[in-house]
Amino acid sequence: MYIIAIAWAYITILMAATEPNLVAGVLTLVFYGILPLALLLWVFGTPKRRHARRQLEQMGNSTEPEASAESLNENPH
Repeated sequence: MYIIAIAWAYITILMAATEPNLVAGVLTLVFYGILPLALLLWVFGTPKRRHARRQLEQMGNSTEPEASAESLNENPH
């Protein structure tokens, strides 16, 4: 996936470099390069973030199983 992001960044940098003025080059880089790449990396990184969050939750639950069982038995009323 990163090879696609690198290739797209290369293409958009070249597109921005061929624009007639600086403002058009910056806008091309931002709207054709940075924003789509950020969206792509965020969408394709979601499963990895979800997996990491689950592992952290499991590690947190495995270190204190007695405390969580006691909190379930307590009556808040």
